Amino acid sequence: MPEPTPRPTGSGPGRIIVVCYAVLALAATGRSILQLTTAFERAPLAYILSALAAVIYLVATVALASTAPWARRVATTAVGIEAVGVLVVGTLSYLAPDLFPDKTVWSHFGSGYGFVPLVLPFVGLWWLARTRRG
Repeated sequence: MPEPTPRPTGSGPGRIIVVCYAVLALAATGRSILQLTTAFERAPLAYILSALAAVIYLVATVALASTAPWARRVATTAVGIEAVGVLVVGTLSYLAPDLFPDKTVWSHFGSGYGFVPLVLPFVGLWWLARTRRG
């Protein structure tokens, strides 16, 4: 019996996940550019991590929306890195608050973004697992 074909991750309810990633990519990009260009010396680590998060959100958006053969692996990697990133940065922002004087996308577990950055990677990983088989 042939192996079932994976369902596209950007179809059906996956469209909502793709839109959430796209909105976060835009928000994180805008905020990180502003912070990097106007106050870099205030919190360089926090702002660089925020820019990295923006890139990861962009990669996840494109990969989740794509039906290309490479897309599922890239999406899983990006969303997995995002999950680890928000947990590490969220914890670090409480343990070393002087490194995170301003809110960034992952600081305080994404509290400045309604905790969406904390929840979204786990929803994304669940969706990727659920759509693995057609």
